[in-house]
Amino acid sequence: MNGKTNQDSVANFLVLNKILNAETYGHASLTNNDITKLKQQPFVDDVGILTPGRYKASIESYSDRFPFSTDISFEAVPSQFIDVNTKEWSWNENSNFIPMIAPNMFLDFYNFQFSFSQNLPQLTQDVVKMIVFKVNIQTPNGKINFNGRIVGFSDRITSLLVPQNFMDWANKNYSNTQTTQQPSRVIIKTKDPGNPLLVKYLKDNGLTTDADKTRFSKYRQIVNVVVNISGGAGIVMLIFALLIFTLFIQLTIASCKTEIELLITLGASPKQLQSFLLKQFYPSNIVIIIVALLLISVLQFLAYGFLQQQNIFVSQFISIATIVVAATMALVLFLTNYFTIKKYVTVKQ
Repeated sequence: MNGKTNQDSVANFLVLNKILNAETYGHASLTNNDITKLKQQPFVDDVGILTPGRYKASIESYSDRFPFSTDISFEAVPSQFIDVNTKEWSWNENSNFIPMIAPNMFLDFYNFQFSFSQNLPQLTQDVVKMIVFKVNIQTPNGKINFNGRIVGFSDRITSLLVPQNFMDWANKNYSNTQTTQQPSRVIIKTKDPGNPLLVKYLKDNGLTTDADKTRFSKYRQIVNVVVNISGGAGIVMLIFALLIFTLFIQLTIASCKTEIELLITLGASPKQLQSFLLKQFYPSNIVIIIVALLLISVLQFLAYGFLQQQNIFVSQFISIATIVVAATMALVLFLTNYFTIKKYVTVKQ
């Protein structure tokens, strides 16, 4: 399972770093306070540190048919943030083999740009995974060599990844700096990359990420405004509906003035009249609420099936909140019926 075939949405993971400008130049690292503050945000489920290599490295080919050599840098991230599932993603100090995960965009760049300009063959993921590279790491005592191979491709992180334990070991033994440096990038897991609160937090704290993953924030703000306006209009319409319903009950009782007076003369109590009239008006309200709930449930289920095909996931059943609102509406209508009938029956009496 990797990259484009991964069912875990890549949009739920964002790589963050400070905005690089004249003010932050040379000070783009994230402090412990920055990371702690980020972990405390309600829209952040988890935070992982992208650990960069503090040593010089290069890779080269063993093959004369496909010769190449280039300087390279590695990063590492905790395994739960990686969208590649392979048994080869492991390393220990006795291993001479370094597994690596490359971004899909690297392979796309090679296949659709670099290979054409250099008259080189295009490569599939399976072919690349079979190629063994020579990994050179520069140490204070000279160069040491490892074997390396790509074991997967990621759509989530745009850097060449190695296992976290290899990175920690290599930085400890071969780092070209004696001081412990703060990370410059982190990866976060969030339920909603388009959350306006998340976008505002990044802006207020001088952080940036892939704008393509947060571009829906502006659209969502517009949708929220429209929904709020629609909700307000719905409440106003509900109030008008209750007023009209109250007037309807009043007119019905007024039209039956003679009959009500006759029943009272014959000894009928107001409570009996109230109970009779309530049974005439209220059951229809319950039927309307039940039909509305069933209709909403059907529409929700149909929307679930349609949106799932678009990789947008919603619940296939109505929420508890919807049922609570329906029950509240039933209670409001009951009270409206009860007090309106009680008021006008008492007046007629």
